[in-house]
Parts: sequence; structure tokens; C-alpha cells
Amino acid sequence: MYPSRFPRPRVKIRENVNEAIRAREVRAVFPDGVVEVLPTQQAIRRAQELGLDLILIAPTAEPPVAKAMDYGQWQYEQKKKQHEAKKKQHVIQVKELKFRPNTDDHDYNFKMNHAMRFLGEGNRVKAIVQFRGREIAHTDLGRKLLMRFAEDLAPYGTVEGQPRLEGRNAHVIISPIKKDTKDKAKDKDKPKLASPVAPPAPAKN
Repeated sequence: MYPSRFPRPRVKIRENVNEAIRAREVRAVFPDGVVEVLPTQQAIRRAQELGLDLILIAPTAEPPVAKAMDYGQWQYEQKKKQHEAKKKQHVIQVKELKFRPNTDDHDYNFKMNHAMRFLGEGNRVKAIVQFRGREIAHTDLGRKLLMRFAEDLAPYGTVEGQPRLEGRNAHVIISPIKKDTKDKAKDKDKPKLASPVAPPAPAKN
């Protein structure tokens, strides 16, 4: 018999569901609230009589815990949990803001507001000064602009090193201040209350 030229379609095996459960017995949880320790095959039959699947939800428990429920509904709940977990995760990005050595105050303040928002969202900011033509002879102006930018953002972020010149660009990277660091700084700035002075002890006769 010659081998088939076309590969057989892969059958997706449902892990930890019904016959795929390898444990000899499980702590079965049923929709009516009944919880019993049963042989796995008996628990599967009980679930199927209810038109449900037996799904292993705590494989490391002793004995493993399995729940009788609809497999499609369980898949939906798992995907929903994963989606919510991804929403809570924050991916730190590097936001670039570009300047010229002779950037005017209006453009400077406009980008400053953007930087404050980026840092407040937990992202890093990369400020870049671009030199064109003969401007490369005045890199000191770009450095002063970057230092000014970093100093103005001091309440919102910390500078990673000194401004660097690479080719015709100078840049500096600013990282957001962590929340606990901000709280400590606020507590440090609060005026300390003087401790109450104890009244003098009465004089002895």
C-alpha cells in the first residue's frame, strides 16, 4: 500500500476533558452543588447523563478536581479570562519626540505636555534633537535643549545617562518615576508636625 500524498488532518485532542483525564478518581463537582469523590469513568457518565462534559479544573489537587459543565462555555470563560489578563498588562513603549536646535517655546511646551502624558502612562520618552546642514556645528545648543527638557520633566521622570550624539542626532531617554518613589517624595515634602510638649510636672512641696 502506497503512502497517501496528502497528510491526514490533525485531530485536535481536548486535553483534561472526559476520556482524556488520566486520574483514576476525581473530586467531581456537579451543577446542583453536589461534590463527590468518584472513579473517573463514573463521573464522566454522570456528566454525560446531564448533557455535559467532565473538565479537569484542578489537576494538582489530591484527588484532582473535575467539574461537570459545557465544554464550549468553559472555553469561552477561559478566553475571557486571558483577554482580561492581557488588558491589565502594560507594555512599556519608547515614545520619540523630535526637536530642532532652534525649537520655539510654543513647540517646546506642546511636546512637553506630550512627554508628561507618556510618562504618566508608564512609557519611556526619547527626546531627539536633529541637526541639519551647518547646525551640526552647534551641538551645544542641542545638548542644552535636552538638559532643559530633562530638568523640566524631573517631577515625572528620571534621565538615563547624559545626552548622546549619534550622527546628526542627539538624544536623551527619560524613564517614568515609579509610583512608590513618587509617594516617598510626597511624604518627604510634607511638613513634619512638632511633637506635643508635655506639661511641666507639678512642683513638690
